[in-house]
Amino acid sequence: MEPFSSDLLKDKVVLVTGGATGLGRAMGEKFLKLGAKLAITGRREEVLQQTSSDLSASGYSVFYKPCDVRDPAQISALVDAVEQHYGAVDILVNNAAGNFISPTERLSTRAVDAVLGIVLHGTFYATLEIGKRWIEQKRSGTMLNIVTTYASSGSGYVVPSAAAKAGVLALTRSLAVEWAPYGIRQVAIAPGPFPTEGAWSRLSPTPELEEKMLDRIPMKRVGDKEELANLAAFLISDYASYINGEVVTIDGGEWLQGAGQFNDLRQVTDEQWDVLAQMTRKGK
Repeated sequence: MEPFSSDLLKDKVVLVTGGATGLGRAMGEKFLKLGAKLAITGRREEVLQQTSSDLSASGYSVFYKPCDVRDPAQISALVDAVEQHYGAVDILVNNAAGNFISPTERLSTRAVDAVLGIVLHGTFYATLEIGKRWIEQKRSGTMLNIVTTYASSGSGYVVPSAAAKAGVLALTRSLAVEWAPYGIRQVAIAPGPFPTEGAWSRLSPTPELEEKMLDRIPMKRVGDKEELANLAAFLISDYASYINGEVVTIDGGEWLQGAGQFNDLRQVTDEQWDVLAQMTRKGK
């Protein structure tokens, strides 16, 4: 059952990074159902095209343009294209991310840069590009950042992600104060485990690890994409216009049971890490 009226986001132009797959796509679909005009981006044009085609078959029109959020010039070109197509951007959803599990001492600097580049730099670049335009255009707007429960607590074995998401959390709270006078609102969602193709296989690649993760959650289940999409829709809507700088956790109570989502991986042996590393590479 749809909890919102069909015009909740009527004519709002929403740009979602990492919008072609997983939680980004789920949020985009929800926004469309509620009357929004959707623009999605990601690095793979064929995936963007497929998602756009799928949504068009349901009667929706979606604008897409490939973009690597690690490149400020590509972000600028993306926003130019969205503004040319729709006339403006009202809402930015910083969803693009990258993550994998590994003992930190096994990481190369390139592996660290890969995560920080997408999560921290990419979010900051997109925020800066659109924020500057809104201020110059004297437009109000909302930015929704997807962080994680361990952005506050930290977590072993996903240290680049923890550091990057902590940076995004600080960005959210800092700009909530600095940009509020311009009518620019900052909100964030901290999801617990929400299985998506690709990310889930890298973060919980064996049934045993998946069972351990479920056992950490007081509600004994993972999240459903629709639950997160509903929360996102509310937070970017006018009904949430007085919520600024807040991070909403949606994890079934997991972080309350034990901080550090991946800390239990200390039980994995070196031999098992070797096997998991091979599995992760095959999945890419």
